[in-house]
Parts: sequence; C-alpha cells; structure tokens
Amino acid sequence: MTSPFQLAACAEMLWRDKPIDWRASRLKDLGFGVGLWNWPAHDLAKLEKTGATFTIMNGYLQGRLADAEGAEILLKSARETAQVGKRLGVHRLNLHGTGLGDGGIPIAQTDVVTGAMWLTARDTLNRICDMAEAEGVTFTLENLNLLDHPGCPFGATADVLALVSSVDRPQLRINLDLYHTQIGEGDLVRWCEKCLPWIGEVQVADNPGRCEPGTGEINYRGVALALKKMGYRGPVGLESFAAGDAEDALAAFRAAFTV
Repeated sequence: MTSPFQLAACAEMLWRDKPIDWRASRLKDLGFGVGLWNWPAHDLAKLEKTGATFTIMNGYLQGRLADAEGAEILLKSARETAQVGKRLGVHRLNLHGTGLGDGGIPIAQTDVVTGAMWLTARDTLNRICDMAEAEGVTFTLENLNLLDHPGCPFGATADVLALVSSVDRPQLRINLDLYHTQIGEGDLVRWCEKCLPWIGEVQVADNPGRCEPGTGEINYRGVALALKKMGYRGPVGLESFAAGDAEDALAAFRAAFTV
C-alpha cells in the first residue's frame, strides 16, 4: 500500500550531524522529497548533484509583509531566492509574515496588526505573485504559532487563510503547518477543510516535542484519513525532529500517512 500523498521531509531537522547533501541523498534513496530552510548556508552545487526532489524552502531571507520598507526588502530577497529555487527545481518557496531570526523569533515583533497593515500585506503578496508569475515559481504563506514565534504578524491559521484567499492567485498557496495549528488553534481537520482550496503543502510534526507522528497528542492517522476523504492528494512534509533514529521517524511518518 502506498501513500496517496506526496511525502517529503525537512532535511535540516534530521541526521543533524551529517552534511546537508548527504541528508538530501538519503531522503531521495528512501523515497521522500526534500525540504530545506535558508539556502546561503548550503553548497548548491552539491545539492544539485544529489538529484533529489526539493519540495519547499524558505522563499526569502529578510523583509516584512505589512510596511512599505519591509515589502521592498522582501521583494528583493524573494526575487533573489526565486533564482536559487529555479536552479534546484524547488516546487514551493515559503514566506512568513515577517523575517525570522535565531530560534524562529521574529526580527521585528508586532503586538497590534492594524487594518492598514492588512491592506499592505495583501498588496505585497500580490506583488510577490506578479514576480512569481514572471519567474514561473510558486510561493506559500505559512502559519506560525505565537508561543514559539511571539509577535509574528499574520501567524494564525485564520490570518494566513484570509490573506491567501483574498489574493486568490495560483502563484500563492497556503503552507498549512498542522504542528503550529495544533498549538495555536487545534481543530485540525476542520482547518484542513477550510484551507483546502488554497493548500500548497501540509506540514506535520507531533506536539509536544515537535517530533514524528506517534510521539505526542495528535492523531495523525485520523488527519490523514480526513485529508484523503476530502480529496487532498498533494504534498505532506515532515518538518520535525526525530525522537530517536531518523529512519525510524521517517517510517512512522510514512505509516501515519499511508491510508
């Protein structure tokens, strides 16, 4: 029995003592796509040589959605990253409401998101889509929980859905991270249903601990069955640490999403 979904895993979080190209090659050998974070730390030539399928990576290095200066920085950074994405054949380039620093803490934290900021964010995402259409790439906007990422604007699942659905262009999809949704809102299956028309990727990790399915409180097999029933057949990415052996973690992930 094979999974109805396109399974991938974040190379940054597994085999952390190994070079990134080794991790990409191993994921390819095990039949998984490969997710990456920021590209400057990596040898792109070595990653190209692996022949791996790169499913997602961060689509910018700096910038912000909701103010004019931050939007210009974001557009410049995203345009540069789009070239790297095309070089590696990355399927989706990921965005957040603002640039993240060490430990995922927003560089510019925001306590109150105003109506003007919402309008600017929507305009910025439309500009991203214009660039993406010209470059032939696709971006995603990811939800983030505020416990781990305090002060991140547009981090809530509802906020990401509101922005992506209001833009409603094929160059922008939702990266629905269910680990973050579980911490921020819960009610995972219904959030999957609400976001379904705009989902570009579903990402998973169990909670607490951010390790593979089966190590925490989330019934990921139930989520997988619900996704299949609602007709989702797209990418599901494991963005988690391994509780023990990395290959055991990948096997648990595959088992949970083989339904």
